[in-house]
Amino acid sequence: MVSGHIFHCRRNSWPAEEYVGRTALQLLDFDGGAPPEQAWRRKLNSDANLLKEFSVTFMEAMKMMTLGLRLWSYVREEASHGRKAPIDPFTKERCRPSASQGVPLGGMGSGSISRGFRGEFKNWHIIPGLCESSPVMENQFSIFVSRDGGNKKYSSVLAPGHHEGLKKKSDSGISSWDWNLSGQHSTYHALFPRAWTVYDGEPDPDLKISCRQISPFIPHDYKDSSLPTSVFVYTLVNTGKDRAKVSLLMTWANSIGGFSHNTGGHYNEPFIAEDGVSGVLLHHKTAKDNPPVTFAVAACETQNVNVTVLPVFGLSGENHVSAKEMWNTMAQNGHFNRENFSAGSSMPSSPGQKLCAAVSASTWVEPHGRCTVVFALAWSSPKVKFQKGCTYNRRYTQFYGTSERSAVNLVHDALTKYKLWEEEIEKWQNPILKDERLPEWYKFTLFNELYFLVAGGTVWTDGQPPAIDEKANPGFNQQKSSKRGTKDTKPESVKESHVNLTAEQIRDSDERSVSKFAAVHGSQMQEQTNGGLKSEEPIPYLISKDGPENVGKFLYLEGVEYIMWNTYDVHFYASFALLDLFPKIELSIQRDFANAVLYEDRRKVKFLADGTSGIRKAKGAVPHDLGTHDPWHEMNAYNIHDTSKWKDLNPKFVLQIYRDFAATGEMQFGRDVWPAVCAAMDYMDQFDRDGDGLIENDGFPDQTYDAWTVHGISAYCGGLWLAALQAAATMAHRLGDRHYAEKYKLKFIKAKAVYEAKLWNGSYFNYDSGTSSNSRSIQADQLAGQWYTASSGLPPLFEEHKIRTALQKIFEFNVMKVKGGRLGAANGMTPKGKVDETCMQSREIWTGVTYAVAANMLLHGMEHQGFTTAEGIFIAGWSEEGYGYWFQTPEGWTTDGHYRSLVYMRPLAIWAIQYALSPPKAILEAPKVNLMDRIHISPHMARAISEISIRKVAPDNRCFPSSAFKCEC
Repeated sequence: MVSGHIFHCRRNSWPAEEYVGRTALQLLDFDGGAPPEQAWRRKLNSDANLLKEFSVTFMEAMKMMTLGLRLWSYVREEASHGRKAPIDPFTKERCRPSASQGVPLGGMGSGSISRGFRGEFKNWHIIPGLCESSPVMENQFSIFVSRDGGNKKYSSVLAPGHHEGLKKKSDSGISSWDWNLSGQHSTYHALFPRAWTVYDGEPDPDLKISCRQISPFIPHDYKDSSLPTSVFVYTLVNTGKDRAKVSLLMTWANSIGGFSHNTGGHYNEPFIAEDGVSGVLLHHKTAKDNPPVTFAVAACETQNVNVTVLPVFGLSGENHVSAKEMWNTMAQNGHFNRENFSAGSSMPSSPGQKLCAAVSASTWVEPHGRCTVVFALAWSSPKVKFQKGCTYNRRYTQFYGTSERSAVNLVHDALTKYKLWEEEIEKWQNPILKDERLPEWYKFTLFNELYFLVAGGTVWTDGQPPAIDEKANPGFNQQKSSKRGTKDTKPESVKESHVNLTAEQIRDSDERSVSKFAAVHGSQMQEQTNGGLKSEEPIPYLISKDGPENVGKFLYLEGVEYIMWNTYDVHFYASFALLDLFPKIELSIQRDFANAVLYEDRRKVKFLADGTSGIRKAKGAVPHDLGTHDPWHEMNAYNIHDTSKWKDLNPKFVLQIYRDFAATGEMQFGRDVWPAVCAAMDYMDQFDRDGDGLIENDGFPDQTYDAWTVHGISAYCGGLWLAALQAAATMAHRLGDRHYAEKYKLKFIKAKAVYEAKLWNGSYFNYDSGTSSNSRSIQADQLAGQWYTASSGLPPLFEEHKIRTALQKIFEFNVMKVKGGRLGAANGMTPKGKVDETCMQSREIWTGVTYAVAANMLLHGMEHQGFTTAEGIFIAGWSEEGYGYWFQTPEGWTTDGHYRSLVYMRPLAIWAIQYALSPPKAILEAPKVNLMDRIHISPHMARAISEISIRKVAPDNRCFPSSAFKCEC
C-alpha cells in the first residue's frame, strides 16, 4: 500500500478565479450556483479543434492487408443483414470528432445523451450499440431579459453559434434565433456527474447566471443511479439597479439524433404534474421496430416562477408555428399562452418533418436580488432491444414501470429530489476533493473519467429473462413473443441444444427462460450464415443468482467504435471503478462470466486474422466478450483471432474473481464461482507444453495486445498466470478445497522459478523468451500480474527490489523518454531508449494501461513516479495544451497525438489508482499472514502433479464435490 507521505503535490491546476471573476463567484455562491474549486474548466469561446485519427504505417498496412480484406468482407456481410459489425474501421461518422465534449446526461444503463462544453446536446446513445455523434442544434437553453419597462432588452441562445448548420438569420428555422453569445465571459466547469456553466455578464452585463447540470450517478445507489434524467438549475443574480424580468427557455426536438426525425409518426403533448411540475412530452417512434422513446421536458413552477409551454413548433412554418415565430413571441412577451396546456396531443409528424417543443420559465429578479429556476429532462425507453431479437426491460422499470409515460414521473422526481442527489454526490466526492495530499489535476480527472459509465453505451436490465422477438426468429410461431418464459417446453430441451451445461447450472437457472429460449431456437431448424459458415442455435440466456439482492444485469461497451459488450480483457483494467462504486454490479458481471466459462458454443466462426475456422466458444475458456447483437446468448462477437487460444483471458478471470472475493468478503460469491475458477485454470494446462508449470504463447498476438506477436514465455501473460496460480491456491485454501490448493501452489513454485530464469535480465522482465527483434523490449504492462497480486492483498510474486527495479525502468524509459513524461507510458521501448516500432500497438500509449502502471507504482511506494506517469494522460488528454480528448478518452494515442478508438472503456483504470490509495476495508483488515505458507504440499500430491501429462482438450467442469467446502475464517 502507499505510504502516508505527501504525494506529488501541485498548485490548483485551474483556480476558478482565473476563469470567473471573484465577485461573480461570491455572488453565485448560494444554492450551489458557484462551481467547485476543483473542476475541469474551459471558456465557451475555446476552439473545438478536430481530432487527428491514427493511421498505420506502410509496412503495417502490408502485414494487415489480408486481414483488412477479410474484415471489409465481414462488415459488408453484416450490413446486408441490417447489422453493424462490432469492429468497422471503414465507415466514418458524418460528424468528425472534435475537442468539444462535456459531462453526459443521465444515470447508467438507460441510454445516454452527451453535452458539449459549449452547450450542444450530442452523442445520442439511446439504441444499444448505435451512437449518433452530431448535435441536435434545436436543443438549447435561451434567455430573454427585459429591464426599465422594456427599454432595455437582451435575448440570446445560451451557447455560441459555432455550427455549420446555422445559416442565414432570415430563414424561419433556428438560424433566425439570436445567437449573440460570444462565450468570452462564459465558462464551463466539469466535475462528473455535475457541470456548471457560468455566464459572467453575458448577454446582460448586469446579470450573473449559473446553469448547474446534475445527473443521478450516486455510488451504491442501485435505484436512482439507473434513472434516465438530468436537472438544470439556473441561478440568477441581478447586479443592476433595475428590476429585471428574466425568461429562460428550453427547446427540444423530437429526435434521437441524426436523421431520426425523418421517419415520421412522432407527436408532442403538454402535461401538468404535481408539485408545480409541468412541461411537454415528446413521443418518438423509432425506426426498424426499435422500442419507442418518450422525452419529458419540464420546469418547476413556484411562487416566483411562472411556467408556460409551446407544445409544438416546426422549422419551416408549415402546419405549425415556426421556430422564428416562437422566438419572436418569447422576445416580445417572455412567455407562451397558458391555454397551451389544454392543447392535447399534436398530429403525428410527416416523414422528414421535425417537431420541436418549448418550455419557458419566467421570473422577476429584484436589484441585487437572486433567484433559482429549475428545468429537467427525462427520456423513457423502457425496453431495450438487440438486433437479433431479444428484448429486455431496463433497470429503472422496476421502480417506474414499463409505460413510456413514466417520463412524467421521472422528470417530476428529478425536479423534487435533485438536492438530495447532490448531498449524496458531495458526501462521496468531498473526502477526495479535500485531501490535500493529492494533486489537483488527479482529483477532478478521477471523477470525470467516470463519464464512460454513462456515455459508454451502457445497458442495465432488470435482470429478468428476455422476451423473444417473433420477427427475428421466424421459426418461432407457436407462442406469443411478447410473453416472458413459460413452461410450455420441457426442460429436457436444453439437452438438445448445442451447449453443455452442468446439472447444477440447470437447477440454478430459471427453467422457464432456458426451456423457452431453447424451444425458440430449436424450433427454427434452419441454418443461418455467419461469414460464409453455417451456424446453429445460440446458447440459452445466462441466468445467474445475484445473491440476496437482484441488481439486474449490466453491459457496457468496449468503446463506441468497438461494439462488444463487457469485453473482458479490457474490463480487467476498468473494473476497479465498478468494484469501488457499484460492487454488486461488478459481482453480477463476474457471475455472468463464471457461468459462461462452463458453456460451449459449437457454432462455426471464421477468424479474420488467418482465415481459419473454429467454434465460437470453447468450454473452459473465458469469452472475450458477451456478444454484440445478442448479448449473453451469442458471446465472442470479436472474431479477429480465436480468443479460446488467448493466454490472458483465463488468468484475468481468476485474478478478478479473487480480487472481488477478497475486496467484498462475499464468501457465497466465492463458493458460487469456484467451479468456473477451477475449469478456467485447468483449461490452461494445454498451453504448458513442456510441463514446467508455465504457459507459453503461440507466436501470434494471443492476448489483449492483439496486434503484438508473442513467442514463448511472455512477461505479460506469464506474469498473469503466476498471479492466477497464487490467487487460485489462496482461494482454494480459504474455501477449504485442499486438493486444488496444493495443486496450484506446486505449479506456482515451479512456474515462478522458470519465469524469472528465462525473463529477468537484471533490471526488468524481457518482453518474451523468443529470439525476435523485440524480445528484449521493455513492456510497460509487464507487471500486470503483480499489480493484481498487490491489489488483492496477496504476497508479492517476486522480491520487492525486482519489482521496484522493473517499475523504475518503465518509468525512466517508457514514461520519461517519451516527451519528458507528458504523454503517458509507451507500450514498448527498446533497451536503447527508443519507442518499439514492431507494430502499431507497441508504439502506442494506452491510457488505461498507463493508469494501471501508475497504480502499481503507488502500491509499491513509488508515489512520485506513479503520479508523474498518470499525469501524462491528463496533460495529453485533458489539459488545455493537450489533444482535446476530454470526456472521450481514447484507447490510446501515438507519440504525435493521433488517437485510436475514442470513448473507450480502459481509462476507467484511473480508479485503480484510487483503489491503491484507499484499499477496501476487507483488504486492509485481512490477517497479515501469507496463506500460501499454510498450504502444505503432500509428497503424494507433488508426485501426482509431476506425472500429469499435458492436457490437449478442455477440462472437466466437475472440479470438486460440493462437500469439499470448509470455509477458512
